[in-house]
Amino acid sequence: MEHIKTYNKIEHPVIDGTLIIEGPIPSSEMNKYNFHSELTSFRPAAKQFQALLGIADLPEGRIIVARKNDTIVGYVTYLHPDPLERWSTFQMKNLIELGAIEVIPAYRGNKVASALLKASMMDPFMENYIIISTEYYWHWDLKGTNLSVWEYRKVMEKMMASGNLLPAPTDDPEIISHPANCLMVRIGTNVDEDSIKQFDSLRFLKRQQFRELREGL
Repeated sequence: MEHIKTYNKIEHPVIDGTLIIEGPIPSSEMNKYNFHSELTSFRPAAKQFQALLGIADLPEGRIIVARKNDTIVGYVTYLHPDPLERWSTFQMKNLIELGAIEVIPAYRGNKVASALLKASMMDPFMENYIIISTEYYWHWDLKGTNLSVWEYRKVMEKMMASGNLLPAPTDDPEIISHPANCLMVRIGTNVDEDSIKQFDSLRFLKRQQFRELREGL
């Protein structure tokens, strides 16, 4: 599968002016920008920037950034699921994962994350993908936002809906370990029926494995 990437750019108003939201961008372009020191939700900023540079140059990897002048203040990533994860079991070429989305504290509440998702979907090739995001409450900034688990989940669902990612059932053990966790899914309009059926089997992999075991007896 050839992963075609079409660059898009929009302007997004924030409290102190305007952000440029653009992508997908390659590492050569990202290296022209500074990476904000407060983008530390996943690892120290310098290490996270290096991780994003690596994702940007993967065949399927996509990085959409929000920047103020020449400083990246937010981003969203897309790539194939980790080989060690359940979601890579069938090695579906048209399945990609929204791996991370982050915005510096100063711009939270300015709908920057929603704008990043909207900009992501401006590329028509995204209609060829099944896009997933695995949401676990222990990754959420409950302390920083002073929101309850359920309040945060509502905010998260609204944000994800900006990119047309909606909750979908699954029997994944980690997700069903807490009722606030969820799988978010967007199925592009060009995804074929066989891929959708395969993804349904992936969502309910435990059920599928049990059925195969029973049929083998």
